[in-house]
Amino acid sequence: MIERRQFLIGGGAAAVALGAGGLTGPARASNPDWVPGYRATVDDDGLHTQPWFHQGFLDMKEDLAEAAAGGKRLMVIWEQKGCPYCREMHKRNLALRPINDYIREHFLVVQLNMWGSRETTDFDGKAMEEKALARRWRVNFTPTVNFFPPTVAEVEGKSGLEVEVARMPGYLKPAHFLTYMEFVRDEGYKKEDFQRYLLTKFRAIHDKGGDPFRLDKLTRPQS
Repeated sequence: MIERRQFLIGGGAAAVALGAGGLTGPARASNPDWVPGYRATVDDDGLHTQPWFHQGFLDMKEDLAEAAAGGKRLMVIWEQKGCPYCREMHKRNLALRPINDYIREHFLVVQLNMWGSRETTDFDGKAMEEKALARRWRVNFTPTVNFFPPTVAEVEGKSGLEVEVARMPGYLKPAHFLTYMEFVRDEGYKKEDFQRYLLTKFRAIHDKGGDPFRLDKLTRPQS
């Protein structure tokens, strides 16, 4: 029998306020668990990034409207240069096909720099630099992932902090990371907290003879 403690310890969140230097490198797939030809890259600001991240005007309400029009949810990822847990999220979690495919199908992802100077616009129409928006949303470490309601009507005239429906506070291992995405997509937050949702899912997998921690145990192919 798998105990509740195992479920929660297996995906303990990790994050940094001031990270050390990051690395880049390839993670090529040789089996269906990994994205073929996957490579973690770093942009001009030193942030790990993905070619499929949304490239817009950083207007949160517009991004939410675009996500809704495509049948997706808005997901905002906060990162910073030199964040080792951000690097791990990109080089491991997002390299796994089940996670990569699920996010791309169900979420529109906006990446923000916790110390950035690009202009952003909050849901209530107030414009400010990324670092000011981070303070307004009380983002204190990276990675932090914010999730928002599915419709624009639910965010009118309010800040992101007021309307977020869930927040991933730090790095989660792959199995927990994917489950958090499912928790948001299924609107599990309306019925229970993440820990209960996670426990129910992992017990169901275990009871069917599966391994709820399978994604955590996979070895990433080397180039």
